[in-house]
Amino acid sequence: MSGEIAVRVRVTGRVQGVWYRAWTQERARELGLSGWVRNEPDGSVAALLAGPEPAVQQMLDAMRGGPPAAQVAGVDTEPAAPSEAGTGFRIEG
Repeated sequence: MSGEIAVRVRVTGRVQGVWYRAWTQERARELGLSGWVRNEPDGSVAALLAGPEPAVQQMLDAMRGGPPAAQVAGVDTEPAAPSEAGTGFRIEG
């Protein structure tokens, strides 16, 4: 589909134990994105976001703030293949 992009995301800061994954899943579904979100052993949160570029950018902007209890220190991204996302948006792990 034209205009579809995908990015791998790593979110650092106080992002585990603050509903960050559930919040991300809810927002991503509202935006019609595919992919996943999971906690990482180092305390960060990883995600794969795929969908129309404007929606992915909107999600990335939202992830820089996160849910109320989160304290986001950084959001790093790298390109990914949209085919990696699968269908729907899920919490892994």
